[in-house]
Amino acid sequence: MTDTTGFRYNGINHLALMSSDMARTIRFYVDVLGMPLVKTIDFPGGRGKHYFFDVGGGDTIAFFEFAKQPGSVDAATHARMSATPGMMNHVAFDVSNDDIDRYRERLVELSIEVTEVVNHDDTEKGVSADVNATTFVRSIYFRDPDGIQLEFAAWSRPLTQEDVRAEYRRA
Repeated sequence: MTDTTGFRYNGINHLALMSSDMARTIRFYVDVLGMPLVKTIDFPGGRGKHYFFDVGGGDTIAFFEFAKQPGSVDAATHARMSATPGMMNHVAFDVSNDDIDRYRERLVELSIEVTEVVNHDDTEKGVSADVNATTFVRSIYFRDPDGIQLEFAAWSRPLTQEDVRAEYRRA
């Protein structure tokens, strides 16, 4: 879909929600609804995890699980991100890798505060300055006028079974 603003959308990349019990969430989405778990991410420093389930059409629904031990995340982040299981964290619109840098420039031109492009990867840090062989999605984050966090996300490579941590893989 494209319009006169110059942005083209491929659909929803992912809707990011909060989970109060990730094992229960995995059982529900995989075993009950039949959505394959296609990507798992461990945040650096044991801060938490992020799980992506395939909802078809190249789209995913994602859940955050934040560590409950003291000191795992700062108090403000923990309060904001984990206090309300089921709350939405952000909406990620699926865009082309060919467009994401230009879209960032366009948002800046429109005086919209936007992050630098984040190259999410499978390195220990979870992000890198440059795209590498393990980069799976490139993202920019910004907010709508009501403060809702939005993301333009561009898959960088196909996800495979190797993108799911071994403890969550099906036999």
